[in-house]
Amino acid sequence: MNVRRSAVVLAAVAVIGAAAPAAAAPSPSPSRPALPSALYGDGDPQYDGVWRQSLALLAQHTVGVEPPKPAVDWLAGQQCADGSFAPYRADTTKACDAKTTVDTNQTAAAVQALAALGGHDDVTEKAVGWLKSVQNEDGGWGYTAGGASDANSTSVVIGALAAVGEKPAGVEKDGASPYDALLKLALPCEGDGAGAFAFQPDEKGELVANADATAAGVLGSLGKGLAAGPGKGAKAQAGCERAETPEQAAANGAAHLADALAKDGHLTSALAGAEDQPDYGNTADAVVALAAQGAAEPARESLAWLEENAAGWAAQSGPAAYAQLILAAHATGADPRDFGGTDLVRKLTATGPAAAGATPQAKEKEKKDESDSGFGVWWFVGVCLVAGVGIGFLISGRAKRQQP
Repeated sequence: MNVRRSAVVLAAVAVIGAAAPAAAAPSPSPSRPALPSALYGDGDPQYDGVWRQSLALLAQHTVGVEPPKPAVDWLAGQQCADGSFAPYRADTTKACDAKTTVDTNQTAAAVQALAALGGHDDVTEKAVGWLKSVQNEDGGWGYTAGGASDANSTSVVIGALAAVGEKPAGVEKDGASPYDALLKLALPCEGDGAGAFAFQPDEKGELVANADATAAGVLGSLGKGLAAGPGKGAKAQAGCERAETPEQAAANGAAHLADALAKDGHLTSALAGAEDQPDYGNTADAVVALAAQGAAEPARESLAWLEENAAGWAAQSGPAAYAQLILAAHATGADPRDFGGTDLVRKLTATGPAAAGATPQAKEKEKKDESDSGFGVWWFVGVCLVAGVGIGFLISGRAKRQQP
């Protein structure tokens, strides 16, 4: 589920391309249009505007914070006439056309957020209608309409269907449901990656375990969304059993994640050149998946690792990262207002429109505190350059990886 990776550091691309000193931030571009004041985060929203806004609103909802109305209105206003959402539309007075890059992930995330907040049935109904219209014959969804089904996209759409009261098992195309699509992407219990989910079959048609897809696949197979709470009545499972039902596939996937997390408490990046780097976002997703399945102990252990280590990552990554950590805390019953000494709710709120009673000066001070934290964006870029981490690690959003 990773449009959610460091969209803030998209601005670093110019620095890397020019081989500028890592410690030097670029001069502001006078031609860059101002971002909407209702948008969470100040990074380039081209690939993740709707996604990060949706996660931010959803995370605030889980902790009882009422998001500012302009932020909610901005999200609803991003919808195209056919019900779909693009990552970012700078000018919503201009109708969407064939050049508008709508996708299933932004659309499904927006549905989940707006359904949770309530009062936007017209928007969510149109969005779900569009999602149903682009369902693949195998029952799943790809990142874009017509793209091959993948575990992440299928799962986030399942969460959207559940959010509006639909039964995902009953949403079929040619007799196949989303759960059928996920079962085809679940690895068997024999061989490498037993019990995990693949993102998609590889070029040879083989399934290769993918931790990001596994976290998504567990939630999807359980029929739950991004803001899933602790599993009720489910039991943690050791090992893998033949998956003939979505429930068993979820149990297998959770067992695989628990094994992967057991050594260090976190997952590592699968991207070339970054294999020794912790994957904070994927670890947070895994915590949600484990908690939703009922594997409370491994979920809490990895949450503890995030509490100790993820504050700097969230500070440089922005609102989606804060939201992911809040959702991980929510899934495990932890307090996101005291997350290893960090108030995630306050940090997330500070990245968006000023709440009622908050002054622009207070919000600006919050941003300055984060930029002075010692783990700013440009320090992070410098580390990546020195370590030889490729540009793909910096802009590793799913929108860049999942084109059909």
